[in-house]
Amino acid sequence: MSKKLFIKTWGCQMNVYDSARMADVLAPLGYRTADEPDGADMVILNTCHIREKAAEKVFSELGRLRTLKDRKADQGERMILAVAGCVAQAEGEEIVARAPFVDIVFGPQTYHTLPEMVARAHRAAGAVLNTDFPAESKFDHLPDDASQGVTAFLAVQEGCDKFCTFCVVPYTRGAEFSRPAAQVIEEAKRLVANGTREINLLGQNVNAFHGEAPDGSTWGLARLIRELAEIDGLKRIRYTTSHPRDLDDELIRVHAEVPQLMPYLHLPVQAGSDRILAAMNRKHTADHYRALVDKLRTARPDLALSGDFIVGFPGERDADFAETLRLVNDVRYAQAYSFKYSPRPGTPAAVDDQQVPEEVKAERLAALQQLLDSHQQAFNQGFVGRTVPVLFDRVGKRPGQLLGRSPYMQSVYVEGGERLMGSIADVRIEAAHVNSLGGTIVTGVYESSSARPAIPSMEARA
Repeated sequence: MSKKLFIKTWGCQMNVYDSARMADVLAPLGYRTADEPDGADMVILNTCHIREKAAEKVFSELGRLRTLKDRKADQGERMILAVAGCVAQAEGEEIVARAPFVDIVFGPQTYHTLPEMVARAHRAAGAVLNTDFPAESKFDHLPDDASQGVTAFLAVQEGCDKFCTFCVVPYTRGAEFSRPAAQVIEEAKRLVANGTREINLLGQNVNAFHGEAPDGSTWGLARLIRELAEIDGLKRIRYTTSHPRDLDDELIRVHAEVPQLMPYLHLPVQAGSDRILAAMNRKHTADHYRALVDKLRTARPDLALSGDFIVGFPGERDADFAETLRLVNDVRYAQAYSFKYSPRPGTPAAVDDQQVPEEVKAERLAALQQLLDSHQQAFNQGFVGRTVPVLFDRVGKRPGQLLGRSPYMQSVYVEGGERLMGSIADVRIEAAHVNSLGGTIVTGVYESSSARPAIPSMEARA
């Protein structure tokens, strides 16, 4: 008998990937994913500890779910309620104490044991708490994955050894771990066989990948990408998220030499002030970051960059913030994410006595976002009148509308039949918006995405 499973996911793409694998793990028990929690037999909140007031949002959601759980109990049925992810890892005992109606609390490294935890929850009177860091990798115990669709995420690296002073990832995800290359390649082949045409390689520090090769040597991310590019039917490759300290010359060369690797890179810098970068323990300077950008654009002149920024980090002065604005103007991001600093319990920055007032953070964030938005609009506007290859991967909101991605990660919408799903076609761009492009298909569908569109470099559009 089929059972309904609802998973709500917060946070990074790694969490999105984890949620999909949780569904895979539970499928043999009869669970099928549902679009809403009402009436579900199991609800999992897959949480993220990065955003502001993360734990409070989880408890608020649990309060709403308790009503649904009680309603199901009144009908003589049971809803298993679980909390997963980084908040569960960091604050598992508090969740059990504050929300005793929760059945299972488990961290990011243990979801491969979900069938056992579900069985224990059915037997136990209290909550099942599992926030261990097991000696064996969870990836060794996951079932073969089902198709994720035209585009798919594939985790190749997890954890972090960087210990940025604002970040909880080393404490919730553990030390850096890379999957064996053969395991990654086999998973990629299964995805492609099931219809995937674009794979996005995932890791907290994905370019720190150092997986065991089939011959016993160690491959870096560059070699892994070259091997994946040999898979017949895999048209596009991306990777995220990168750390500037792990971006080496070999990986930069891959951007020039592997046509399946898309010309878009998410390379977070966080701040433009060397003083603040040192306080963050980033172990790189603003000029080192600029030099990496120069190398990347020499290798691939049309490369589009995105980034992450934190404003109002403890001790940040007006002069420090001005350096961040200067870096943004130097790099000119096609897309970027920016946030006000908010303390994370257990991190060094949280106890720094130089906290920046909230009103100052808000003012700086508004100024930064205005600048970033202007660059993003200019980047998108530069495509009007040009033709780009678009991989169509989803249906739009309007009848007859299809959505896809350009090589530069822009969302592109056209009018077209669903027969184009999973295909790449040339689209002439006719409209540019902050977060999307609109256009018309101008050629027939083609299978190869190796041809590079004639898009001017960022410097030419500046």
